[in-house]
Amino acid sequence: MKFKPKILQIATKGPLIAILNKIDVQLLNLSALDRIKIKKKEKRKVVAIDIAYGKKEVSPGEIGLFLDVAEELNIKEDDEVEVSLESKPESLQYIKKKLDKKELSKIEIDKIIKDLLANKLTEIEATYFVAACYINKMSLDESAYLTEAIVKNSGRLKFNKKPIVDKHSIGGLAGNRTTPIIVSIVAAAGLTIPKTSTRSITSPSGTSDTMEVLAPVSHSKEKIMEIVKKTNACMVWGGTLDLASADDKLIQLEKPLSLDPEGFLLASILAKKSAVDSSHILIDIPIGREAKIESKKRAKDLAKKFITLGKKLNMKIKVIITDGSQPIGNGVGPALEAKDILLILQNRNGPEDLKKKAVYMAGLIFEMVGYKNGYKKALEILESGKAYKKMQEIIKEQGGNPNIQPENIKLGIYPYTFRSRTSGKISYISNKLITKLAKSAGAPNNKGAGVYLHKKLNTKINVNEPLFTIYAESKDKLTFALKENLNNVMKIS
Repeated sequence: MKFKPKILQIATKGPLIAILNKIDVQLLNLSALDRIKIKKKEKRKVVAIDIAYGKKEVSPGEIGLFLDVAEELNIKEDDEVEVSLESKPESLQYIKKKLDKKELSKIEIDKIIKDLLANKLTEIEATYFVAACYINKMSLDESAYLTEAIVKNSGRLKFNKKPIVDKHSIGGLAGNRTTPIIVSIVAAAGLTIPKTSTRSITSPSGTSDTMEVLAPVSHSKEKIMEIVKKTNACMVWGGTLDLASADDKLIQLEKPLSLDPEGFLLASILAKKSAVDSSHILIDIPIGREAKIESKKRAKDLAKKFITLGKKLNMKIKVIITDGSQPIGNGVGPALEAKDILLILQNRNGPEDLKKKAVYMAGLIFEMVGYKNGYKKALEILESGKAYKKMQEIIKEQGGNPNIQPENIKLGIYPYTFRSRTSGKISYISNKLITKLAKSAGAPNNKGAGVYLHKKLNTKINVNEPLFTIYAESKDKLTFALKENLNNVMKIS
């Protein structure tokens, strides 16, 4: 059956969709989300259909094409296209199989990921896969297959060096910006650590958001290879690299209902590491009542799964369970965290908890690849200034100013300091409220926004001492942040 194209000046940037009038849908005996094949000369594309119920949108005899499809098939409005019926993707059978509580094979998971990346699955269909894996937990074999499928069907970086080391924190903790310090220490020792990170998803800053205060983080694969060759390291945003791109799609599907299937968590982390050729990975699981992982039992169970899955994927993995009862570092938000990092690397008065944790983790990475007394080695590299020099090299190669000083980093020009109304000892700090405050103030989009903590757990304080300062880049953002209940951020007993 032939149709006249009507080009809709909008792109889906995802599942491929065309629109038919309800009369044509009835003639073809179709339903919403059924598949049709659109053919123009030798070019063809399979798309899902949506239905127009009025003639104003798409008239009978017309087919509404989003820009993605029109451009791919080089279709113009004065063309004519042929439409035929097409069966639904094979991967839908496998999604239903998982909904039926059955285990998926390597081939079946690979097919689902292939169809996801080729935009053959609608968002509804792909979300069913996420929901199926949330309700019916994936086995470790399935997680391994998912990891391999994500890496196999996406881009990756291959380095002619071994070992390639990396680290990852499960998240859920405000601050905790250990990565730039660890990368600087480890790379200064001659190890290769190409760090691709995300921007913030739910936090006031991701590693890429913080690093972007110091240097650009969006680079091509070729540029990253060059940076790593010169410095042994990089700290870049993975979003422009097509690395583990299926994982990015799955994350977007998880977000509306905050679904986070454990099998996806495992696969997501290890796929991103595999995509940069990592062989030795240190994973940090902070635990606390407001951290992403709240119990030690759950953390230990997750640690075992990471290690077992790592063996299946030929990766050496070490997992540490750390204190997640309060933010790590003083600053929460891109610019404030960048200041903390520079102060520590310059051996100035940076936050001691962040310094100790970063040195501890760098030391463990050294020991994973055969060094003895890793903590001592990491501390020596930091205190000698070699780590700071390495950070300067990385900043320069990524296009930033290597001589930037903590004092040069601009903070929001609208600060508000909350002071103690009583004396005593700080017995509780709310990670969630600190995070919410920093985001309400504008972080991470406003780089200078965030929260600076003047006091930490178990600190003795007097009346009217500063507890924390909120920074915003506009009066409106500060006003919005101040609507939060500031009295609940810290408890004093």
